[in-house]
Amino acid sequence: MFVYLAETYTQYFTFFNLFNYISFRAGAAVLTSLFFSLIFGEMIITFLSSIQPTGQPIRSDGPERHLFEKAGTPTMGGILILASIITSFFLWARFTNFYVWISLFACIAFGLVGFLDDYKKIYSKSSYGLKASTRIILQIVLAFIIIFLIYRTMPENLNSTINFPFFKNLIIDLGMFFFIFGIFIIVGSANAVNLTDGLDGLAIVPVMIVATTFAFIAYVSGNINFSEYLQINYIEGSGELSVFCGSIIGSALGFLWFNAPPAKVFMGDTGSLSLGGGIGTLSIMTKHEIVLAIVGGLFVLETLSVIVQVISFKFTGKRIFQMAPLHHHFEKKGWAESTIVIRFWIITIVLALIGLATLKIR
Repeated sequence: MFVYLAETYTQYFTFFNLFNYISFRAGAAVLTSLFFSLIFGEMIITFLSSIQPTGQPIRSDGPERHLFEKAGTPTMGGILILASIITSFFLWARFTNFYVWISLFACIAFGLVGFLDDYKKIYSKSSYGLKASTRIILQIVLAFIIIFLIYRTMPENLNSTINFPFFKNLIIDLGMFFFIFGIFIIVGSANAVNLTDGLDGLAIVPVMIVATTFAFIAYVSGNINFSEYLQINYIEGSGELSVFCGSIIGSALGFLWFNAPPAKVFMGDTGSLSLGGGIGTLSIMTKHEIVLAIVGGLFVLETLSVIVQVISFKFTGKRIFQMAPLHHHFEKKGWAESTIVIRFWIITIVLALIGLATLKIR
């Protein structure tokens, strides 16, 4: 909306030219989604509590303290996250840019899958939602649509390539196999964030850090001078994704206000799948898919802990971790929840700095 004002009325009011700057709109997007969350958060949480008398069903095989410490807390907090992102998007995004629409579609589409999963858990009063096969099939179909849209939007010399960090000339064109690669990135990212979301504030801050990192990556990728200096792909129009990242950052900050221990609301699959799917999509549109694995290394570790645990138990009958995902293992070892959460945040900050370093070390 404000971009329209800038394009239409700058000739009459020079102040409106400010809305043409991506950096200004990205910052405004952060504040908009943040204040939307703070203003409407209590109202949405109250509504969620009214339709969830017993709150989110707690895993019976999880850490024992969760059964009495987290019981009764409502889930589907992802509705608040998505609402703040959408509001910020329509105020500050440039509607003629197709990349931001793809990002918004990814968040909403994966959020709907998460919503169905949360809905089934709540109304069946069970920690089991959609069948795993059903959920994965839905995610693969949505990811295919997203990759197809990216493939048709991005320049032909970039739409099927992957770039490797630390090597400026190591670029591989996967051709049509890029669809498989892209689906793996988006679905993997969505489910990795979902697995990490197990403690108050554990997933939302790493998501915010990753989004901040990709806001910078998107900005320099969309600027011909910065991209040439850093020797990364110049992707015309990708700078606008910084504004979308700003809306994610602000919504994450606002959600953290209510998700900080003790949490008033859980993001649920509605939030974790939408954020994970959105981040995976951002990494593909900025051509930094491998960097996502570095910056989002915490999500990767959490996912690998589950995979290793399942494989080990299936073939040897033994468990490597006391419980998976990884954060539950440390809970079982006696670490305080706040200790786990803050240390995992620190790990994510370090990984984000390493990821940003790949832009220059080539």
